[in-house]
Amino acid sequence: MEPNTAPIKNAVIYLRVSSEEQVENFSLSTQEEICTKDATRRGYQIIEIFKEEGKSAKNIAGRPELLKLLDYCRRNRRLIDAVFVYRIDRISRQTQDYLFIRKKLFDDGISIISANEPTGNSPTDKLLETIMASFAQHDNDVRSERTKNGLRARFKSGLCIGHAPLGYRVENGYALKDGKNFELMKKAWALVTTGTKSLEEMARIMNNWGMRKAVRGKEYKLRSQTVSRLFHLKFYMGILTSSKYSEEVQGQHDAMITEDQYYKVQAIIEGRNRCGMTVGKRLKDNPDFPLRRSIKCGKCGGQLSGGWSKGRSKKYAYYICQNRCGASSIAVEKLKTGLIDFLHNISPSEEQIEVALMVLRNTFTRNINTIRTKRDQAEEQLTQLKLMRDELVLNHLRKVYTDEIFEDQNKKLGVKITAFEAVLGQNTFYKYTMDQTEKFVREKFKDLGETYEKSEPGEKRVLLGSICPTGLVWQYPGLSNQQFSPEYQAFLNVRTNQNALRVAEGS
Repeated sequence: MEPNTAPIKNAVIYLRVSSEEQVENFSLSTQEEICTKDATRRGYQIIEIFKEEGKSAKNIAGRPELLKLLDYCRRNRRLIDAVFVYRIDRISRQTQDYLFIRKKLFDDGISIISANEPTGNSPTDKLLETIMASFAQHDNDVRSERTKNGLRARFKSGLCIGHAPLGYRVENGYALKDGKNFELMKKAWALVTTGTKSLEEMARIMNNWGMRKAVRGKEYKLRSQTVSRLFHLKFYMGILTSSKYSEEVQGQHDAMITEDQYYKVQAIIEGRNRCGMTVGKRLKDNPDFPLRRSIKCGKCGGQLSGGWSKGRSKKYAYYICQNRCGASSIAVEKLKTGLIDFLHNISPSEEQIEVALMVLRNTFTRNINTIRTKRDQAEEQLTQLKLMRDELVLNHLRKVYTDEIFEDQNKKLGVKITAFEAVLGQNTFYKYTMDQTEKFVREKFKDLGETYEKSEPGEKRVLLGSICPTGLVWQYPGLSNQQFSPEYQAFLNVRTNQNALRVAEGS
């Protein structure tokens, strides 16, 4: 017998399995066994195997092993004769990408051989190969379309798509409260609603509480940018939004905050708070110049800015009009002393405080009784709606209503029931008592100058803005003739003689 003198042909194997196929037990070892047997039958010896696990075939860039294979074949093109795959769609499910890879390998003298499909270099083989690649793309496109339609249907039904924000977790497709994080996030919303904290401060506070952002199983500290995104999400007030879809839908998850609270926070973050003072991200606290942009120039109306003047032995801090209108500079300590004296002089007397508290108590009692009456009415209406829904279900089971009529009426009743439950679930008003309010008023209003000195920078801005929403004005040489807010003016107008008592509407 003559020895076999046929030249040895070398080949490599490329294996790929996606995450979905792993679940279906479409393993790499199965592919490798079939490809190896087919290569041996055709007279090839395998010199290298490239394995891609948990990777999609939608694009080339996301598959490092495929890129390594192409580079390996380019560098060893004189050594390699073929690339074996289990099926053509292992290379790519995009026809254009597959043909590009095939041509690239063909230019290097390397063929693609499928262990389960006809492949080759004849015109017929090329045609069949292209058709098989097109089938792979068609199958991929159909799956993609089904996925998109499914996601849109979930979104339209009010179910969370993707990850839930901090404070929630997704379980079986539903967004649920995430225990401690839910309560901490709710506490954070309440804190930022006060308008006394910047985004940087909120990030620091939330990190101190132990709140963290989870990304791919790892936890990271919150930054001000992350906090800003969180406080812009309508998800927390029960509304679903998406960059893919233009509409907004009512979510099936429990709302963390009310709509009023959400929009109040947006106004605070954007620096448009009702107190008229710049807050949040638009003004960073400067310990050397705490009153910059909080006091206006009496000469031109521009805001005061801060600066330093170099003396013979040291530097001196001063305020100056940012418009450089020619007004004289003001020493930092002089402006601070003038402001504290001004606040001390406009502080209400003890008699004014007591009469104002009497008005508050009467208003509080009247409002609380009104709310309780409305809650009782709402509970009664909610009970009636639930009975109507039960009757609707029974009539549907009895074939009184068609599926279309049942679904339409059930949806309408569901919206009404959800609205009433949301109203009944808002117990914000009951968090406050007159005891807390009286203690707050007596402590803070007794001496506004002392209150100002003991307050945090953000609280100081809110205090000044609540008293003078259009801003305080330095008249050179002092603060005088200021325009008070209607609420504070009503407070100052209070007299012990009730006949002279005038409280502004809504105050």
